[in-house]
Amino acid sequence: MNIKKSHIRAYMRRVKKKLCPTGGSFHRGLPVQEELKPRLSYLVEMGVLELTGRGRGARYVLARRFYAMAGKKGIYTRKIGLDKETHKVLLLKHIRDSATEGARMKEFQQVLPSLSRQQIQRLLSELVTEEHIQRAGIKRAARWYRIGDD
Repeated sequence: MNIKKSHIRAYMRRVKKKLCPTGGSFHRGLPVQEELKPRLSYLVEMGVLELTGRGRGARYVLARRFYAMAGKKGIYTRKIGLDKETHKVLLLKHIRDSATEGARMKEFQQVLPSLSRQQIQRLLSELVTEEHIQRAGIKRAARWYRIGDD
């Protein structure tokens, strides 16, 4: 499929104008007006937008292929963020690197600054359930260690 970049830009301007007739709220990540929300599902269906997240944290992002055509794949990745499994891998790597002294919650918050403390705790509890890590201690003194050699 051979599509010119100028056609894509023109199409995206029309889409933006339909979604945000009063300004650039779509581009800035601001909430979409209620009367425009039915159009969002159509744009997702057509592959123009992607829905990321769930519940109140759900957001619409321009589809990856448009960022790729514009040569800005990195911006797409930044806007989408990292997925849950990538967060777990980062936590496991930090725990492995802190093998002798163990890793603390404060360090995990430095590793994943975009996540809340509760989100990090949820990821850690999943890793415990999956038997990748174990916790020693409670509250602020708690330290996390890797189980086994995997």
